[in-house]
Formats: sequence, structure tokens, C-alpha cells
Amino acid sequence: MRPRQGLLGWLVTIGRYLAAGLVSAFILGPIVVIAYLAFAPEETVYLFPKPLAPADFAFSTETMSTFVTATGTLDALWTSIRVALLTLVLALVIGAPAGYALARHPFRGKDVYRLGIVATRAFPIVILAVPLITYYLRWGLDDTVWGVAFLHTAMALPTTVLVTSAVFIGVSEELEAAAMTMGCSRFGAFRRVALPLALPGLAASSIFTFVLSWNEVFGAAVLTLQNPTLPALVVVQLNQSPVPIRFAGGFFLLAPALIFMLIVRRYLFNLWGVKLK
Repeated sequence: MRPRQGLLGWLVTIGRYLAAGLVSAFILGPIVVIAYLAFAPEETVYLFPKPLAPADFAFSTETMSTFVTATGTLDALWTSIRVALLTLVLALVIGAPAGYALARHPFRGKDVYRLGIVATRAFPIVILAVPLITYYLRWGLDDTVWGVAFLHTAMALPTTVLVTSAVFIGVSEELEAAAMTMGCSRFGAFRRVALPLALPGLAASSIFTFVLSWNEVFGAAVLTLQNPTLPALVVVQLNQSPVPIRFAGGFFLLAPALIFMLIVRRYLFNLWGVKLK
């Protein structure tokens, strides 16, 4: 029986690695194709079949430089970065304490409250866009970084609250109690004990918030006119652009989100128990 069990174990391991490889290829495939064609000469984009070997690939920055130097691209990029970072800060400042309170303080109707948080995402932004722009015009928030950031924060808060709540549930409450017996206040125990232990989960929530804000198109397109975010600008302008420029725009949208995930990956891997050197 042992040889059969050993063979079965090898087959299960190979199957796991194969499944992981297929999922990785499914996720990375479009990213690789976009990056490949964003830095390829224009004739290569229209060529079929395309060269796959690195020796046959002709590297060119002409298409990318054309997109970057186009009117409004760098301004839209800076607007998107400010909106995403502001959304990230607002979502964590509001959502993390709410998630902590939800994890630490039992109250009547807690499960209904959780369901209500999730239910707020049931309303599509298309339905909310018209009344939202009406109030934004009254308050002077239309076509501003703060206006878009408030919208993205509202979209990200339900997930931020639920994720941080689950993270703080996993942090032992006895550790905070021990810190308070040694002289820490409630906030001091949270800052010195619970918050450092919750950083991996907060990093995962940060990735979701940043990517959600960075990729959101419809709300930003409705709320901005003179100061659009990069996705809103790309969607509006690339419909009339050549195919190579579209690939350059797609890569330009992907790059900042990938860079942000690489920055916070250490905390994310710690969440999974993986130590980076």
C-alpha cells in the first residue's frame, strides 16, 4: 500500500502545481501580451503570426512615448495617483476602526449590520451617478480630486470594513488585555499590539482599495471633465486611437497597480505565513 500512497501523493502534488500554473498563466497571460505589444513596433502589432522568441522581438518605445506625450496623459496620471492614495487613506482611516469595533464589541443585530454593509454594494454606480453629480454640483465637488476620492471611498468601505473586521478577529484579545495591564491605554494597546499584527490583512485591504480606485472608470468619467483620471481619459480617447496606442494605454494603466502590489507584497505574504528575505 505504501508505494501506491506514495504515487498518489506525487500525483496530487503534480496536480496542485499544474492547477497553480494554469491559474497563473490565465492571470499573467493578458498582462504579458499587453506589455509585449506596448513595447513592440507598430508593424509587429499588426503582424500575424507574431514572433514569440526573444531573439525575434524588436523592442521599441515609440508607441509608448507617443501615448505618454499625448495631451493630458501625465496630468491624468497624477490625478489618478492622488485619487487612489487619498481613497486608500480615507478607506483605512474610516474602515479600520469600524472593522476593529465590529470585531471587538458584540451588539444586537451584528449579523444584520454586516449584511447591510455588503448590501450597499448592490447599488450600481450607474443608478447613483445622476443624483450624485447633482449634489456634487451644489457642493462644488464636481471635477475635483476630492470628489472622485469620496466616491471611491464609499465604494471601497464595505469591503475594507469586513476585511479588517475579519483580520482583527484573528488577533488575540488577550494580548491587548495584557498590554493594558502593563500600563497601555486602550488606544495604546491597539497601536502597539493589534495594529502591527493586523498589518498583513490591512495590506491586503489596501491592495483591493488601491486597485478599485485606480481601475474605476464610470464614476470618474461622470464626475470629471477638465481633470479626468487616467482610466476615464483612456476610455474616452482610446476608442478613436490606433490599436498600438491602445496597448500602450493598457500597459500604462497596469504598471502603477503592479508596482503598488510589489511594494506591499511583504505584508501580504506574511498574511499567508511566507517569509521574505
